[in-house]
Amino acid sequence: MPLAPPRLAAPGALLTDLYQLTMLQGYVERDMLDTAVFEFFARRLPARRNFYLAAGLEQALDYLETLRFEQAELDWLSGLGLFRPAFLDYLAGLRFTGEVQAMAEGTPFFADEPILRVVAPLPEAQLVESRLINLLHFETLIASKAARVVLAAPGKRLVDFGLRRAHGAEAGLLAARAGYLAGFHATATLLAGAQFGIPLAGTMAHSFVLAHADETEAFEHFARSLPQSVVLLIDTYDTEAAARKVVELAPRLAAAGIRVQGVRLDSGDLGAHARRVRAILDAGGLNGATVFASGNLDEYSIRKLVGEGAPIDGFGVGTRLDTSSDAPALDCAYKLQEYAGQPRRKRSEGKATWPGRKQVWRRYDAAGHCCGDSLMLEGEAGEGEALIRPVMRDGRRLAPSPPLAEVRAHALRQLDRLPPALRGPEPAAGYPVTVSETLRALAERVDRLAGQG
Repeated sequence: MPLAPPRLAAPGALLTDLYQLTMLQGYVERDMLDTAVFEFFARRLPARRNFYLAAGLEQALDYLETLRFEQAELDWLSGLGLFRPAFLDYLAGLRFTGEVQAMAEGTPFFADEPILRVVAPLPEAQLVESRLINLLHFETLIASKAARVVLAAPGKRLVDFGLRRAHGAEAGLLAARAGYLAGFHATATLLAGAQFGIPLAGTMAHSFVLAHADETEAFEHFARSLPQSVVLLIDTYDTEAAARKVVELAPRLAAAGIRVQGVRLDSGDLGAHARRVRAILDAGGLNGATVFASGNLDEYSIRKLVGEGAPIDGFGVGTRLDTSSDAPALDCAYKLQEYAGQPRRKRSEGKATWPGRKQVWRRYDAAGHCCGDSLMLEGEAGEGEALIRPVMRDGRRLAPSPPLAEVRAHALRQLDRLPPALRGPEPAAGYPVTVSETLRALAERVDRLAGQG
């Protein structure tokens, strides 16, 4: 009988697919240890996406630097009866010793453009496939969604509210990171504040109001309990009536040195409620109090509210961000592009790849907007800016990962450099990505050699 699964405080080397280890055993037993080159890329854009935003590199490098099999994991694998002792001994000493080149987090990219390349002995490069896809896919997915929200709400405060409906604990945590990276201002997820230094924001839930016999009493209790951050949720019963109660309560709080900073709306016609509530607050002397809205929001509903001039100062975005509800998965892959110095190319129908180590060159127009990319072989001279750069050698980072605030600033600059047509939520004409003649010729040569095999 296999041993009970090891209980680990954090995802370990077993967070992978079985076929990674079955392939590794075959590689090791045949002494297939030459250098392999794998690249992570997305095959195509979803119907409602005009670009991706690269994210997850820091977590990918963390994983590679700390990769190792613990004894409890090896004992459990031994009990499966699938793996020979010599192979388990190999796993005991396995560490990632390779190189990584990557696109900076917060950089927009497009179909077929690699954002990460792994160069390492074949077993190492193969083993890390599942977890690298897991990390890069998810954070890129959420960052790309969050960027659309950011572009739909210029000048508005945006807060991630999505933990409770995220697909698991790590997803909720990394969604907060990806949202902040893309330009959100804060998160409600405490652990994201502790782990990543993301600013925190939060008000109250309807249960706080319902737990009190009187709505005004609930507002006053909350304000006196948290005087430095008084934002009151006013849609539990009657939104406009609650706004009038806030106006009546405000002088009593002001006498105690407590200022009502804002109110939150979470249901109904948010635009109509916001207009009526804004008028009530202004008439009551609370001109400085903000109106914050939440409740099943995404880039489409937010853009509509902003376009209609709804007097809403900020938005909390939850479920539809943390699940990327309109495009919940990216068609991405991590594929072998070279082994033992020979280019490799997958030719499966609808899933063909470009062989070899590749570079992405980006050109900009006179206004500073990106106007076209070139997919070329590494070493080809391109025009513009080379986007893929070395980040790891011999299994160690070449430099510490940049602070998240710095990555966020880079992402916002990059979003400003997108062509205006790509910034809206509607599908736009495809961004031009050309493939160099040298790369095309290499693909043809690899195909000819494969046909002779």
